[in-house]
Amino acid sequence: MGQVVRRKDITGFVRELQKSGKTVAVTNGCFDILHVGHVRYLEKSKSFADVLIVLLNSDKSVHSIKGPSRPLNNENDRAEILSALSCVDYVVLFDEDSPRNLLDEIKPDVYTKGADYTTETLPEADIMKKNGTRVEFIDFVEGKSTTNIINKMKGG
Repeated sequence: MGQVVRRKDITGFVRELQKSGKTVAVTNGCFDILHVGHVRYLEKSKSFADVLIVLLNSDKSVHSIKGPSRPLNNENDRAEILSALSCVDYVVLFDEDSPRNLLDEIKPDVYTKGADYTTETLPEADIMKKNGTRVEFIDFVEGKSTTNIINKMKGG
């Protein structure tokens, strides 16, 4: 079972993991309603390194990105659910809309992102290149998304 780590502690924590020879993969997202697409994505992310850290958008950040009706589940619940997954080693909450600054501080070995992005469209590509971080793009599971679940619940 993973654990939630405070943002101010994560950079030093990652340095210690890397010094001990562990490879660190990082991904990020809202993970509002956990579904099979999320689980497969996280399992694949973990396959690229010894340790998987999920940078989790805080409630403030999700609200800014997704609108006033989101998130449906609060940040503490989302963090606890993610950390209960065997493939997730650590969860870190962040308030910004983008994890750019946090990724630049952490300097992971691998960064995973959904295959709806490419090297050309990835907002964090410059930081990944600067820090020598390998980027892996992961295909989505067709039809599985939080938005689809919400629309289905609304009868759409």
